[in-house]
Amino acid sequence: MSEFPTDHHQRLEPFAGKFTAKVTLWMGPGDPMVSTGTMTNSFDLNGQFLHQNYVGDAVDGPFPNFQGRGYWGYNTASNEYEGFWIDTASTIMMTEAGSIDDSGKIWTMNGTFTSPQDGSEIKKRSVIKLIDNDNHMMEQFIETADGEFKTMEITYNRVS
Repeated sequence: MSEFPTDHHQRLEPFAGKFTAKVTLWMGPGDPMVSTGTMTNSFDLNGQFLHQNYVGDAVDGPFPNFQGRGYWGYNTASNEYEGFWIDTASTIMMTEAGSIDDSGKIWTMNGTFTSPQDGSEIKKRSVIKLIDNDNHMMEQFIETADGEFKTMEITYNRVS
């Protein structure tokens, strides 16, 4: 791979590789749905973007053959990290933008998406934590009239 465009892009290097994933999803009150899968991340376009390719393990339920694709990078014009995600659970194209904290290990990304239930706009916040070069996690929160709620947590452990 060629040299990264900026130090901001290079900060994403620990996310490159193949990871097992444990997904915990809260779709409302009660026990969450738990599933597993594999996330394979690789740099694309001269190290400017981290391409994400997720394949869920087959499960019973509403998302039996879940797959997702995304890109994550650093926009030198806006000086923000940006992400884009699509998956088989809906036809929504989700985008978000944000920054990294002073430790260089926690990204906070904010965005909106259209509710598949009623077409309203939903605010979301993702927090990505780099634990070490082999482990990271992502928590997702949505904002409703009743406040902010955690809707998802994914833990990633490096396979290769």
